[in-house]
Amino acid sequence: MKAIVYTQNGLPIDDPKALVEMELAMPEPGPHDVVVEVRAVSVNPVDTKIRLGVAVTEPRVLGWDASGVVQSVGESVTLFAPGDEVFYAGSLIRPGSNSQFQAVDERIVGKKPGTLGFAEAAALPLTSITAWELLFDRLRVPEGGGAGKSLLVIGAAGGVGSILIQLARQLTGLTVIGSASRDATREWVTKLGAHHTVDHTRPMQPQLADLGFDQVDIVISLTHTDHHYADIIEALAPQGQLALIDDPATLDAVPLKRKSISLHWELMFTRSLFGTPDMVRQHELLNRVADMVDEGRLTTTLGEHFGPITADNLRRAHALIESGKAIGKIVLENF
Repeated sequence: MKAIVYTQNGLPIDDPKALVEMELAMPEPGPHDVVVEVRAVSVNPVDTKIRLGVAVTEPRVLGWDASGVVQSVGESVTLFAPGDEVFYAGSLIRPGSNSQFQAVDERIVGKKPGTLGFAEAAALPLTSITAWELLFDRLRVPEGGGAGKSLLVIGAAGGVGSILIQLARQLTGLTVIGSASRDATREWVTKLGAHHTVDHTRPMQPQLADLGFDQVDIVISLTHTDHHYADIIEALAPQGQLALIDDPATLDAVPLKRKSISLHWELMFTRSLFGTPDMVRQHELLNRVADMVDEGRLTTTLGEHFGPITADNLRRAHALIESGKAIGKIVLENF
């Protein structure tokens, strides 16, 4: 099968050898696996981080978002059958989705929204799982709860922020404030449902005060947490909550003590990395997301379609992710 791989970490994305096309053997399903014919993928910051930072001794297939059609199933599979259309985000410790076929554990796979094409669906899995787990598993906001409380989302126009805003508006009573620094990103965040926006390139507390918020109850920081950390602590109310997903080199928790701010980390790969007993929750929440899309309550977060799944197009996608200027998700479709 055709696959796009990297064979040497650390290469700049304008180097043609940073991502290359290669023929690999077809995957064989394990007991709980479905083998999916990949129809579309989207690109996430994790793709670029691993390509740059993780050394390899053999070609590695990246890609942690896909939609496609089940071709075969393992002997213990009960959730899917050949011919089913699915979407999923895969596992950090298995080959990724930038290949014509991929084996993935059924417990982290959802049914594809019937109202979306493969490209639109591929934009959703990783970010939907991340956003859902942030709100409901890490911060423990009750579905239907949060009325009278405020949520500030830093980096709201990116992939996670784009679905997080929608989930918060649809499933909670939180007042949602999204940070965005350009006219295009402010328009995107507002269209997705944010009640208010602030500019994270300027001190946020005065902007929040101008909007009528002396402090906020929850901050979800999706990018550059270390840069915004002092501003976040100032903005948070006593006994507030801070959740983050990015990778600051260090994070000093001591400044959180005075306000008794709780700290919450989210990595959507934790369940698949450790084979947790509740892995199937990701299957369940993806099905919830698919239902909400089909009901018209959520929209795809596809920002740009980069064409077929080729090494050249994936390098273009990685470059845009690395620039920090992507809006929504970058999707590629068909080999």
